Formats: sequence, C-alpha cells, structure tokens
Amino acid sequence: MSGAGEVLLDANEPGAYELIRPTGTSPIVLVCDHASNRVPARLHRLGLNDEQLQSHIAWDPGAAALARKLSARLDATLVLSNYSRLVIDLNRTPGHVQSIPAISAGIEVPGNSDITELEALRRRRSLFDPYQQAIASVLGRRDTDEIRLLSIHSFTPNLNGENRLWSIGVCYDQSVEWARKMLTGLSTRLDTEEDPIGDNEPYEVTDESDYTLPVQGKKHGIASLMLELRQDKISDEVMVQRWCNIIAGCCEFSV
Repeated sequence: MSGAGEVLLDANEPGAYELIRPTGTSPIVLVCDHASNRVPARLHRLGLNDEQLQSHIAWDPGAAALARKLSARLDATLVLSNYSRLVIDLNRTPGHVQSIPAISAGIEVPGNSDITELEALRRRRSLFDPYQQAIASVLGRRDTDEIRLLSIHSFTPNLNGENRLWSIGVCYDQSVEWARKMLTGLSTRLDTEEDPIGDNEPYEVTDESDYTLPVQGKKHGIASLMLELRQDKISDEVMVQRWCNIIAGCCEFSV
C-alpha cells in the first residue's frame, strides 16, 4: 500500500479545495465539506461503480450548487471541497470510524478496506489538512466578533428505511442565538406544512460527530451553523435558486 510521502493527486487533477470570492464582503464565510464525488485517479474509484459514486454516500448532491449561488448572492467567501467524502471525510476528525469508511450506508468501499496508517496519513496530508487550513486562513483574516461560519450540506430523503420529512434543517451547537434567528427567518418565509423545518434535525452538531464547526467555529469563538437541505429539494437549478433566495434572505435578516 502507498506511503504517506507518495503523491496522491496527479498533476492534472485539482487541488484539495476551491476558494471562491476570497475578498468577499459578507460577514458570512461559507464552506461545503462534501461538495464533490471526485476520487483521485490513483485510487481507482475506490472500487465503486458510477451509481454508487453518484449516490449520497460519496457526496452531498446539490450542496455545491447551492453554496456557489449563495456565495454570489451574498458576496461571501466560499471554501469548497474537491474530493469525495469516501476518500477522507473533511468533517470528521482523522481516525474517526467514519473518516475513511470501509462501509457507508451498507455499501462496502473496497478501496478503504484495510488501508494502512501510512495511506490514511497520505490522504489526510493531501486533502484534509489543506482544506481545513484554507478555512482557518480565511477566518483568521476576519474579526471573530463579526464573522459567521455557515456550512452547507444536503441529506438523503430516506436513510435505513426511515423517511426524513424536513426540507431544511438548522444544525448547531453553541450558536443558539444565531440558530434561533435563522429558524425564525425560515418560518416566516416558508409554508412549514409543505416545507418542514428541522431544529437540530436531521443531525445535531457535536464535537464527536463533526470537525469543521467545532474546530473552526466553536474553538475560536466564531458563531457557526450547518444548514442541511433535503436532496430532492435541490435537485435542479430552479429548486436551488429558490432555496438560495430563501436562505440569503434569512442570512441578511439574522446577521
């Protein structure tokens, strides 16, 4: 198996992340941990087929499109991941059981089976560290009293046979005040019977289950939230634009 000192990405492949609007004027900094389902060529698709790599196990479908539109609408800096969460999850502490999962949602990931510590370290140094360092660099140039960190994710409508009825979820830990403002903003803009709003649903942000918000936000005293959109609600450009308009209005209302 490959060692940590070996190159993971070929010269013609993109880097670990994409930085959009680095001089954006919005107090909100956007991040998208699971923006891409790309796998480095040297990892041979992790042994997965097209259908598996297009599914939610490999990325958050629709999240990148929404994050890009929000960045443009708000003039907000955005850091986007360029590789699949299956290569290494950028929102999990390295070494976490789901950092480089051998099984995801019941699907075996052959390329993650029995990988060595050196291979795990190679992936961390090539993808995880540069992405998180880029976020830290962006946040480090701002006043922590004014800045807000907003992470954009999407979730599958059905997980393990359970239907998840929320259209959007506001997920948080310490940033209760901002979360309440965002929830209020959403409730005034949505028909909640048609578009139920999740309060810390479908996930709660915790130090154990997450990395980006606890480390980049909470640890440095920066207000931080994660928005989770149900994937069938942002499956085309019209839907994405609708949610961009709604969320941008809530951001302007709440910050």
